[in-house]
Amino acid sequence: MKVAIAVDREQVSPHFGHCQEFRVFEIEGNNIVRRYTLENPQHVPGFLPGFLAGKAVEIVIAGGIGSRAQDLFAERGIRLISGVSGRPEDVIMKYLQGTLDTGPNRCDH
Repeated sequence: MKVAIAVDREQVSPHFGHCQEFRVFEIEGNNIVRRYTLENPQHVPGFLPGFLAGKAVEIVIAGGIGSRAQDLFAERGIRLISGVSGRPEDVIMKYLQGTLDTGPNRCDH
């Protein structure tokens, strides 16, 4: 399974589409077997869901994400987790442990 976390300055990005990069974690069982970074190639409405689907991402984590992106991810069967904050490495560990806290979607549109 691949989990992509939207990241700005080593923190979960409050706005998915405007993030600097995606930290991608490949998970087997409950273990991280690989981690790498994908730069955000562009913020064009509707582009990123297809881009991440093409990288076989199954879960996306962000602080906030707009409704159009939510719909496009749902169409591709990609799970979204929003309302998250913190360092990506801490977030992925909490996700794996089942203790990840989420709040409201921090995207205002």
